[in-house]
Amino acid sequence: MKISKLKFFVAALLCVSAVQVAFVSCSDDPGVGNYYTSTKEYASDYLQNREQFSKYVEVLQRATGSEDRYRLVDLLSTWGLYTVFAPTNDAIDLFLESKGVGSVAELSKEDCDTIALNSIIESVAYFTTDVSDDTYKTPCMLGQYHSITVDTVTSVMYINSSSVLTHADDSVANGVVHTVDKVVLANTAILDDFLTDDENISLYVLALQVTHMADSLKRYIDNTYSVGKDSTDWDNPALVKKTAVEYDNVAYPKERKFWYTMFICPDSVLKEKYGITDLDGLKAKAKELYDPMYPEDADVDDVTDRRNSLNRFISYHILDRMGTYYQWTCEDGSGILPNAWMRDKIDISDYYETMMPYSLMKFSFPDAGAETGLYINRRGVAGHADERGEFVRGAKVTDLNEMKINNLCANGSYFYIDDIVAYDRNTQEKVLNERMRIDASTLSPDFMTSGARGIYTQSGVQGGRYGILDNSSTTANKNTCYGFKNGYVKNFVFNNGDGNTHLHVRPRTPSMWSYQGDEVTILGNFDFTVKLPPVPKGEYEVRLATCVEFESRGIVQVYLDGEPQGIPFDMRPNGITLYGWISDGDLGDDDAIAAFDKSIRNLGWMKGPKSYYNINDNTGAHNDCFRDLGNGRFVRKILGHFISDGKTEHYLRFQQKLDNPEGAMNFDFLELCPSTVYNNEYIAEDKW
Repeated sequence: MKISKLKFFVAALLCVSAVQVAFVSCSDDPGVGNYYTSTKEYASDYLQNREQFSKYVEVLQRATGSEDRYRLVDLLSTWGLYTVFAPTNDAIDLFLESKGVGSVAELSKEDCDTIALNSIIESVAYFTTDVSDDTYKTPCMLGQYHSITVDTVTSVMYINSSSVLTHADDSVANGVVHTVDKVVLANTAILDDFLTDDENISLYVLALQVTHMADSLKRYIDNTYSVGKDSTDWDNPALVKKTAVEYDNVAYPKERKFWYTMFICPDSVLKEKYGITDLDGLKAKAKELYDPMYPEDADVDDVTDRRNSLNRFISYHILDRMGTYYQWTCEDGSGILPNAWMRDKIDISDYYETMMPYSLMKFSFPDAGAETGLYINRRGVAGHADERGEFVRGAKVTDLNEMKINNLCANGSYFYIDDIVAYDRNTQEKVLNERMRIDASTLSPDFMTSGARGIYTQSGVQGGRYGILDNSSTTANKNTCYGFKNGYVKNFVFNNGDGNTHLHVRPRTPSMWSYQGDEVTILGNFDFTVKLPPVPKGEYEVRLATCVEFESRGIVQVYLDGEPQGIPFDMRPNGITLYGWISDGDLGDDDAIAAFDKSIRNLGWMKGPKSYYNINDNTGAHNDCFRDLGNGRFVRKILGHFISDGKTEHYLRFQQKLDNPEGAMNFDFLELCPSTVYNNEYIAEDKW
């Protein structure tokens, strides 16, 4: 299995570090035995008290960043959380040599800023035990992401595939310091240019260029973005919102970025599997895949036309959002959150819109023994067919250790895949012909690109992989949530503006009564519309999964494509007990359970999924099954039905009918379920 290889290699790294550190340490180095012990030193003290970092300290003393508010060496002497990748004097000398200068004093301030800002991740302390072989989920102070990989032969750990982590996990009072043998630098290229440097993917790069899809990969920063004068920004996360019994600290990202992730079949795989060696061969394959699904466009020869088969082919391989190897699903490599699923009954999966118009891509992380890993457009459970007898292997995504390259640049990243992916007949009629559970935190690219989905704790006072709830007072919960403003969160529109509709994404906390441990929270006298992900042709039922029965909840009217769907949904205590929730245990046998499920379904309700548990944040031990959450507190509400033609957008609108400026709606996940599943006379929809 490739899950969390870093954990496996940490022990080996410590042994390697004990040898390597002899070349960079001095007599007062804390040593391997103190890696995980807290010291009274702040990061700045730690660095200044060790001669091997003297040149790095000199860089930090000159560096202030673009805002010129403080020296970065002073920043590291303040309370908070910081992850520092500290280059040794030898590492600084290598950088000086590359610049053709002999001392730090000869570097420009811009060079010092680049070294310093790349070397610090602010607001979170990442120990090697906290991350998987993947990409750090928080950018460095320069705004770029860093990857972390392990050489499976030597057990050497790399940052951005080039800087060796020679000494790991020295705990300081305000974070953690890692020693590196080269200055950590990020790639500042834009994705379309960055891809041309990899000779292994020349055919996909050529297809990007001739279709002009490369032109769509150039956006980076939204220069119109502003959190507004009345909003809390990330430096001052003091906006407190009551969501149920918890109080959330909410801050807004400092900037809005655009990101693109591309999944690329290397030239060698195209040749080996399909005999494709040139662009004409790729065009022929594209027509083979897409003409049967879009016969009306078979004669569109202009490859820059979005209806052209090659254009569809290459754009389907691109998503307009940030996603590391462990962010496309909730298999995060921790060995904790994945325990929330009954993985012998259901694969951990998520669904995303691609840059091919009106198309959807499925990501799965099955627990499949030697075949465990991240897949695109897979159908089944673990390594076998699902309960409906369907199995499609899908294309496997190559993790960073296997890629052996730095896959990150300024506005995007890419992964190798071991087969072509396509929105063809197999994907539309087999892979996606299932109940699709869409987590609310995936509904906007901005949730993922900002780092809001599945974020680590961002409080400055608390480390660790997951958030921890503390409901004792308005200031006890130190987690910081990501807030989003109208106009700067794709696929969402606040119909009554920011003043009445508030939206934030909460940190992932596995013990919460929320699928995947996180949720989108809507507050106020809200009125918002969300665009549904595109689905293949067919009839669909739309369901909302939400946690109810709290005084802070509201009364919500739902509209589907502009049409009201039944009476308003009362989410307050006693608002939903009209269907008389009864536990499976009290119902008794399978026939009684099935009869009860049918009766509440006729009223527009379903219990929560049987395949998911909330779990202990630290051990992953099961707490409550979502199907059994007492008194109907977690429900799936059937919102309505629509017919998809495969090329039309569909929208849900949620309007608060109760005049309550502090009213809350837990937006957990949606289900888009085809009639072939919920209305199948031969195979009933499962409870999982």
